[in-house]
Amino acid sequence: MQKWVFKILVCSVNVFILAYILPGITIVDFFTAILVAAVLSLLDAVVKPLLILFTLPVTILTLGLFLFVINAGIILIDAHFVHGFEVKSFLHALLFGALLSFFNSLVHKKAFPSEKKSMH
Repeated sequence: MQKWVFKILVCSVNVFILAYILPGITIVDFFTAILVAAVLSLLDAVVKPLLILFTLPVTILTLGLFLFVINAGIILIDAHFVHGFEVKSFLHALLFGALLSFFNSLVHKKAFPSEKKSMH
């Protein structure tokens, strides 16, 4: 539970910073960023696996690049549900999603350096 809360807070900070830097992404305040991160976490856990499953042939044909499209779609769904979070276009969502994933993984690697995925 603590790890999930930490991930939400890290994602919130990254959402807030990226919304400030990137044109086409607007966010009202930090509480909205926390809400965006929580809804994004929920969508990533429930909707994203279903989208990946349904689009598996396209994802394989594009060598995984279609996952960026799925991430952008999840960002747009998040913007639809969270008032105070606006994404101007699909391309803005694509860039925002790619940068958010990069920065979240970067912080996660720094915060949990000993955590390694097991191959067993």
